[in-house]
Amino acid sequence: MASQEERKADTRQRLLDAAAALFADRGIEAVSIDTVAEAADRTSGAVYAHFGNKEGLLNALLESLVNETAAVMEAELSIDGDRDDQLIALWHTFADPPPGPGRGWMLLEHELWLYANRHEPARAHLAARFDEARRLVAESMRAFEAEGHADLPGTPEEVAPLVLAMLVGLEMQHRLDPAAVPDETAALGLRAITGLGATSTRPASRKKTSR
Repeated sequence: MASQEERKADTRQRLLDAAAALFADRGIEAVSIDTVAEAADRTSGAVYAHFGNKEGLLNALLESLVNETAAVMEAELSIDGDRDDQLIALWHTFADPPPGPGRGWMLLEHELWLYANRHEPARAHLAARFDEARRLVAESMRAFEAEGHADLPGTPEEVAPLVLAMLVGLEMQHRLDPAAVPDETAALGLRAITGLGATSTRPASRKKTSR
């Protein structure tokens, strides 16, 4: 039999998962506390007990996403083997996440960005999340450079926001038209920014022939 603490932790996670899915699907403004509670098979009182209000729920969701995203990105950037496989694995984290509560996380990212730009209290939380992502990418780039695996065009701190910008921007295009951004295109862009990647898999340049 589950303990009281285990039941509370389960309820909290159910509410967070339900909120993430609903916010991504319908938009934060359109989702009520009651809707989240119903989707989680819990009462509205449980939402208030765990998070205080809708802002508290949103802040808790942002904090949980910071840790989850950092862990996934760190795992993808730590894969041994072919660098292109590593870059494509990182790209798939954004473009094709596995089934589950996190499947729609990029839609949630876009929704959170819009919400944070309209609501000042949420902006600092989202900014902190991006700061953590940049820090993680910069650390990985610094390690790759020290090991001789990367030829960065700037400092790790300068490259990190460019990597995130490319991943988010490519995902937006891919969501509308997957064929427009195949894996090879994403890997090409990430190689250009980071200097990572197996050179043997790069497409050969076309030489002009004289007539």
